[in-house]
Amino acid sequence: MEAVPQLLEHLRREMDKVIAGQDEFRDQCFMALLGRGHALLEGVPGVAKTLVVKTLSRLLRLKFQRIQCTSDLMPADIIGTNVLNMASGTFSLHEGPVFADLLLADEVNRMPPRTQAGLLECMEELQVTIDGQRRELSPAFTVFATQNPVEFEGTYPLPEAQLDRFLLKIKVGYPEIDDEIKLLEMTQGGFDARELDSRGLEPIGTEMLTRAQAEVRGVEVEQALFAYIVQIIRRTRDWPALSLGASPRAAISLMTAAKAAAAMDARDYIIPDDIKAVAPPVLRHRLVLQPEASLEGITTDMAVTEILNSIEVPR
Repeated sequence: MEAVPQLLEHLRREMDKVIAGQDEFRDQCFMALLGRGHALLEGVPGVAKTLVVKTLSRLLRLKFQRIQCTSDLMPADIIGTNVLNMASGTFSLHEGPVFADLLLADEVNRMPPRTQAGLLECMEELQVTIDGQRRELSPAFTVFATQNPVEFEGTYPLPEAQLDRFLLKIKVGYPEIDDEIKLLEMTQGGFDARELDSRGLEPIGTEMLTRAQAEVRGVEVEQALFAYIVQIIRRTRDWPALSLGASPRAAISLMTAAKAAAAMDARDYIIPDDIKAVAPPVLRHRLVLQPEASLEGITTDMAVTEILNSIEVPR
C-alpha cells in the first residue's frame, strides 16, 4: 500500500482547513470513492454534507455538479436532452448534470419517482440513454445524494432498486462540542464556506485517486471470508425482524467496502473486523424492518449488529 496512505494523509490534512471534526463522515466518503461506489448522506441541514463533497472535488480535481432536487424536476433536467439548432437544422446534446465526476443530488428524496428512475442507469452502468442513443459517463462518476431524516412533507421514498445502488448510507450527526467551538473560531478568523479558494487548498489530482482505487481492487480476500460475507447476507433474508433482506449486490458491496477499509488501514488483505466495521453503512439502507419491529423501536443497525453476533467469525 502506497497510494492509499498518501492520498488519505493529504486529504485529511487539507480537509482540516475547511471541516471541523466529522472524521467518520469524511472517512466514509473516502471509502466510497476508493470503492468506486455511490453514497447516500443522511443528516439534518448544516452539518457540512455539501461542503465535504465540494472540497473533495477541489482536492481531487474532479468535475463537480450539483442538483437541487424538487418535486417538479424532470428526467431531462438531470440527464440532458437533444436540442434543435434552428440555424443548422440539426440536433445537439445539451448535457445534464450527470455528465460530471462528482454529482451531488441535494435532498434526493424530493425528486418524483420518474426522475429518480433517471439516475438508475447512470449509477449502475455509467451511461445514459437519450433518444435511444447511449452515451458514456465519466469513469469517475460518483453520486453523493443527501436527504433530511426529519422532514417528510413533499418527499418521495427512494425505491429499493435505487437504494441498492448506493454502496454506503452514511449517517451524518452533529459535531462534537470542541469541533463546534473550532468552527466558530474558524468563522471568526475569516473562514467562509463559499470561498474555498481562500483556504489555500492543495489539490492532489485524479492520478493518485486512480492508483489508490487500483490498490483497493488488489486487496486479497481469503476463501473463508467469502463464506463469512455470504452468511451475513443470507442471514438477513430470514431474520425475524426483517421483511426484506440484502441482495447479491449487497454481498459485493460488503466485500468492496471491506477492501477499502483494509486499504485505509494500510493492509493489502481484509480481516473479519473490516467486514464487521463496514456492515452497518453497507446494509442499513438495503434492509426493510417488519412493522412490529419498527413499533418496538428496533432499527436496521440494531438488526445488523444482532446478525453479526449470531455468526461465528472465521479464524
